[in-house]
Amino acid sequence: MNTLMMGGLLALFAVLALTGVFFFVVTRGTLVVRGLSPRWQNATSHVYPVYSNMRLIRAVDFQPIISAILLFQYRRLVSKIVAEIRQMDLRNKKLLITSCAFGNVMPRVVKAALQAGAERVVIADIIPNELDHAKSKLAEYSEKLEFVEENATCMQQGDGAVAANVIFFLLHELPHHLKGQALNEAGRMLAPGGKLFLAEFHRPSVRVLRALSWAYFKVFEPLGLALWDTHDPISHLEDTGRWTCERSTYFFGNFQVITATKQ
Repeated sequence: MNTLMMGGLLALFAVLALTGVFFFVVTRGTLVVRGLSPRWQNATSHVYPVYSNMRLIRAVDFQPIISAILLFQYRRLVSKIVAEIRQMDLRNKKLLITSCAFGNVMPRVVKAALQAGAERVVIADIIPNELDHAKSKLAEYSEKLEFVEENATCMQQGDGAVAANVIFFLLHELPHHLKGQALNEAGRMLAPGGKLFLAEFHRPSVRVLRALSWAYFKVFEPLGLALWDTHDPISHLEDTGRWTCERSTYFFGNFQVITATKQ
């Protein structure tokens, strides 16, 4: 191995290591530090800085980065949700996006909802900076949008107020006792026959990928592992007896899109 190749490998390793450290600091690392101080225990204490600090939001919310984090399955996941929304009749109805998400999922969902006849699209998030950032992405649709600062586990929207609800990679970041609450709220706000679209991580079917995913969650997002078993969203929804659920998985089962119809 020549000196140039060795230098390249060392440089690549350094970049990957620094990237890993950066994401650890702005995700789980911060939560560990917050856990040491009682003053951080509030409704937003589980929210990573990368989702609340505007400089970090702008630095990380870059489509290639977001696609890479989801192993380049981002487009497929969003396209599944968008295709389902386009098949709905949303005339004189509302669609809700619960929690802002990075990448182009919100512009694509909003466009699909309006094309399906939606009267308004409501975008809710507990972090004001996320809402401000979302507004900058959705300026062309501003007349049809409503931005609300709300907690996904205790929303102010009325019972049956929306015909569809999109939750894109939120549950894996919520403490376990809040995962069910968020799903219950999602169901409460949906009208009968309404649809909940939920994109999340899933237990991989291939052992090597499962081991790598397990290691990733243990280091960066330990709250996500419960989605593999004890806090499977479909199990929670079906236990209430009010849902018909379909699950589509992607990339050897590593990701999932759940379409749940309220009976």
